[in-house]
This record gives sequence, C-alpha cells and structure tokens, in this order.
Amino acid sequence: MKIRLRSLVLFLLLPVPLCAQKQPADLIIAGGTVVSMDAKRSIQDDAAIAIKGDTIVAIGRREQIAAHYQSAQTLDATGKLILPGFINGHTHVPMTLFRGLHDDVTLNDWLYKYIFPAEAKNVNEDFVRWGTRLAAAEQIRSGVTTFADMYYFEDAVAEETKAAGMRGVLGETWIDFPAPDNKSEAEMLAYTEKFLRKWQGDPLIHAAPAPHSIYTCSQKTLQDSAALARKYKAPILIHVAEMKKEWDDSRTKNGMSPVQYLDKLGVLGPEVVAAHCIFVDEADRKTLAARGVGCVHNPSSNMMIASGVSPVPEMLAAGVAVGLGTDGPAGSNNDLDVMEEIDLAAKLAKVTKNNPLALNARAVVEMATVQGARALHLESEIGSLEAGKKADIVVIDLNAPNAVPVYDIYSQIAYSLKASDVNTVVIGGRVVMRERKLLTVDEQAAVAKAREYGKSVAASLGMDLKH
Repeated sequence: MKIRLRSLVLFLLLPVPLCAQKQPADLIIAGGTVVSMDAKRSIQDDAAIAIKGDTIVAIGRREQIAAHYQSAQTLDATGKLILPGFINGHTHVPMTLFRGLHDDVTLNDWLYKYIFPAEAKNVNEDFVRWGTRLAAAEQIRSGVTTFADMYYFEDAVAEETKAAGMRGVLGETWIDFPAPDNKSEAEMLAYTEKFLRKWQGDPLIHAAPAPHSIYTCSQKTLQDSAALARKYKAPILIHVAEMKKEWDDSRTKNGMSPVQYLDKLGVLGPEVVAAHCIFVDEADRKTLAARGVGCVHNPSSNMMIASGVSPVPEMLAAGVAVGLGTDGPAGSNNDLDVMEEIDLAAKLAKVTKNNPLALNARAVVEMATVQGARALHLESEIGSLEAGKKADIVVIDLNAPNAVPVYDIYSQIAYSLKASDVNTVVIGGRVVMRERKLLTVDEQAAVAKAREYGKSVAASLGMDLKH
C-alpha cells in the first residue's frame, strides 16, 4: 500500500546505531503505515518500530530498522495502519455486568432508582473481577490500551487490569453513603490509602482516589480525597458538571458553578481528571486550563441520557486537554468502543454547532490518543509513537470493505474504520492480541460468567430476564 507521506522527513526519534552489529530488540513491528501522533503528526509508509522491554527504541523505514535491529519476535504489519493505543479516559468497567439493565431514563433516575440499588444488592469483589475481565476483553478488541476507571473494590480492578496486560488509571470511589466495599468514611480512607501504597511505582497501574461528584460528596469528602491524592502524588478522578441539575443545585447551594466550587475548595489541580465537563462556561474553561485539569468527553453517554453536549471546541481553544471516554457500559453507554466515540465526537460537535468544521477528523483522533494522554496527565509515557515512550500500539487492518480506498488517513480512522478492524494490540511491549486472538484474557469464561450474573442480577431485582 502506498499512501502519500504527510512528512517527507524520516522521523527516527532516536538515532539508529551506526555500528555494523545489529542491536537486540524484543519486538519489531514492520511494514505498516505508522501514524505517529507526534508533535509533527508524522505519517510514514512502509515503516517499522523496534521495541525493547516496554519501550519504543526506534522508528524508521522498514529496511533501516531491519539493518540495525534484530528480534526473535516480529509482527508483519504490511498493508496495515500502526497507531498509538486508544485511550478510554472515563469508564466504570465492572458495570459491564449491568449492561442494558435499565435504559432510556434520566441520569438522576438511572442512578438513584436503578443502578445504586442494583449495586447494593449485587456488587462484591467477585462481581468486580468478572466485570473487569469482560471489559478487558472488549476494550482490547477495540484497540484500547489505557483506560481510566472509577468503581468499588478498585484494588481488584487493578489486579485484573494488570493480569490482562492493560494500562489503567484506576480510582477507588469516594461517596457519602455506604458503598458496596466501604461502609464508612474511615473504611473508605483506609482502603484507598492501602490501595495507593500497594500500586506506587507500578509500570501499568496508576492508583487514585475518585470522589464521585459534588452531588454525592460533602465538602469534607472532596477535600480529604484530594489531600490523600496529593500525599501520594496520585491522580484525582471525578465527575464534573455532567448534568443541568448539578449545575442548578450548585448555583443555588454554593452560589457558583461546579467548577468554581471545586476550585474554591482547592480540589482542582494538574492531577485532576474531570469526566464530562458539559456545563462549563467561559470562566470555567479558563479555570480548568489554568489549573491544568484534564477533561474527558463522553459523547455516547451524554447523548443517551440527554445530559447535554460538552463544549469541546471551546475547551480545546481555551487550552484544556480533552480526551474521549465511553463512560460505564450500563445505561449511559452500553459498550466500551472508543472508535465509536471518535466518530460520534466529531459528528456531535458538527450538528450542535451547525458547522461541519467544528471538530475535524484529526482532532478527534488526537482526543483518543495524544490529547487523551494529556487529559490523563500521562503524555510523557503514552499517546504517541515516539522513541522513549511506552510501546502501546494498535495495528489496524485495511482489508475490509469499509476500510478502502484510503484518501485521508485521519478521516478513515474517524469515520470508516471500526473496532472489528483492530488486528493486533501491544501494551508495554507485550502482545495482548494477535490477529484478533486474545492472549491475556479468557474471553469464553468471562462471557459465560456474564450470562450467569445476568440471571442473578435480574432475580435480585425481581426482573424477568428478557431475551
């Protein structure tokens, strides 16, 4: 396949060794079109990537990498696209086991009438483990290599994420009523501190406290969770300005918007990942940018619950890092397909702005990769294919009817390619899916267990399980 180069300059990001002896590599991906998402947005045909350990050591033309690196393991990507792994910036992965439990309701009703009661009756550590395994299989199949999660028993989520070979920013939920794992604030604090200590320095897992929102957390809970995060130099995950009721109630109770309230409490800072950010005006956007907060846009979720539309073009213009998320796979979005979010993010901006130029294909691909990494404050590690960064890589087929012909690569990714086109996934140099075969998750066991949980959840709520 020949695609016109966007950059005529070879983008070897570390010098290829000049010595005659070949340097050892652990994995070489060769022959594809590398869409780097680096600062120059370099694209190179017939390229190769050399990987040592969990890190990219060189990128260049295939024959140059072959001349200077050797590896016992090589992936042939001829005729395929090679991209940075996709980043799912906001989700609740164990909720795969509540998929489709109750749809077509408002967020407030969904939470308080259906999900919170269902969680109280069903969520335990085993539930969380099996839901995470099912989610890992689904996300890897759709090219997701990193995800940010907020849920209960998050240490179990972390263990299953690590076992699947995925990268995670994983938040233990703080909430002002008895949760499935912790029944008091003291238990919540002790569990989270132990969780943060356990995973410090892990190459794949970034543990975090996750105060749910301003409408489920008191001022003390919000400030205590932020203080704990800063003690351990951990991220803070939180829902922010995700529904009109939240905005109205904050104005009435606090005399200011949710963003300004969190800023007043000293919660906002460069470690915060704020999900949704729908009701954010110009002053809020300036505050988010000034504090270095990353925001995560969830188009499917926001549309499904009719919560509103995040002002993504305006946030980007203000300098806010904006990533993409699926949200939880139950009620607010029933899948974990980030490629679908790429497509919808562009189209949602276009139709709400009545402007086809509002958010273009390259911008939304950036949101799933390099901008998504910025939103999670991991841009030094992931989000682009460059020497020195982690080898989180997706190889995408271009052989399906929906994948050809190719005139513009970003448009092809955003509007034509699907999760089913993802062929191979590498995370931290480890091949976790090869030619559509999952290597790190027992997919059949996870699917079978999900069917069992479907029956038990329905029975606990007095529902007839519909087929």
